[in-house]
Parts: sequence; C-alpha cells; structure tokens
Amino acid sequence: MAFPNLNAEPEDLSVISWVLPHTESIKNDLRKQTTTPSEKWIRARLYGENFNEELRKYVADTLTAKGYPAVVPILSKDFRNQKSERYGFASSWSERHAAYACGLGTFGLCDGLITPKGKAIRCGSVVAKIQVPATARPYQDHHAYCLFYAKGICGVCMTRCPAGAVTKSGHNKTTCAKQCSATAEYAKKQLGLNSYGCGFCQTGVPCESQIPLKA
Repeated sequence: MAFPNLNAEPEDLSVISWVLPHTESIKNDLRKQTTTPSEKWIRARLYGENFNEELRKYVADTLTAKGYPAVVPILSKDFRNQKSERYGFASSWSERHAAYACGLGTFGLCDGLITPKGKAIRCGSVVAKIQVPATARPYQDHHAYCLFYAKGICGVCMTRCPAGAVTKSGHNKTTCAKQCSATAEYAKKQLGLNSYGCGFCQTGVPCESQIPLKA
C-alpha cells in the first residue's frame, strides 16, 4: 500500500519491533495511585508516545534512504481503528501483537504485553523490504509469561484496575475505554494536557518490570 510500484513477496519483508520501558521514577509514581493516574505517567503517555512516533519515522526514513523501502504501519494513511464483531475495539495494526510475533513478549490477563523489561512499556514497529535474521521466539503460548494463565495464581491486575475492566474472564475493552476517557478528562482539566493515561494494570504488579515466572 505504501509502495504500490514495488514488488515484494512476504519472504522479502521484515517486521522490526522494539520495546521502550518506562523509567523507575514514572512507574513508582503510578504504583502509589489507586483511582487517578499520576502526572508523570500521563506526561509519559503523551510525550513518550510522541518520541516513539518520531523514532518510528526515523527508522523507516533511514532504511528507505539506504535502499530498503520501509513503512510505519500505525502512521500509514491506510491504518484504521475499527469495531470488530468478534473482538470489539480493534485496529488494522497492533504494536503489541507485532512485538509478540517478533518474540518480545506474551500477553497478560489484562492484555498488556509482558516482556523481559516488564509490562510498563511502549511498543513501536516498522515493516521494511529487508532480510534480517529473525529473533527466536522463546515461547509457544501467547500467555506463557502471565502467572494467572501459566500457574493459575496472581490476578493482581484485577485489583489494580479502578474500573473493574479486568476479571478472571480477561480484559473488557469497553469498560477499559470508559476508564481511559475518564483519565483524559482528568488530564485536560487538572493538567491542561490532551492525553490520557491509565496504566494501573501495568504497575504495582509482579510483571511490572520483569517476566514474573523467572522471578
């Protein structure tokens, strides 16, 4: 779609994915909160993602300039947020799912991606016509790193969610979206920022900064 005159087979392409973990200071601030997100977390959500967007562009532009056409799917004109009959809120590209496919982590009960750097992260990716060795995927199951699914224990993210969007049945996207909208109103009213920042399920949990199974 980005390069309509370019012939490329699936085996010609690589997905380049990365994880950007939040700092200890940012995580520590949100860990103390129970109902409204901390200012640091909201600012990290806004400016951290702005940085991540520039990083995506930089990687794609650098590869393209070197003769390896690259695109940022989430910034493409063809990117869509949509409603799926089966999954509810959905999109035509997911940074977390790309990271999972690239071997960087597996999903937790709240749908957050648990990585070696934990779950309090941001993800980014680029697709390029370049052949690079694939990172080995060290798991067989998409819930392998979650204590709830792997061992039948934990579930701390359920108690961390102020909206009750996380239960033993998983993550309710509609309830979660309402909570995120509430944090956006809070950010606008209290901080003057056009952002939202929930993330309670990403901090104060065993998978905040590590793969809990290894601990």
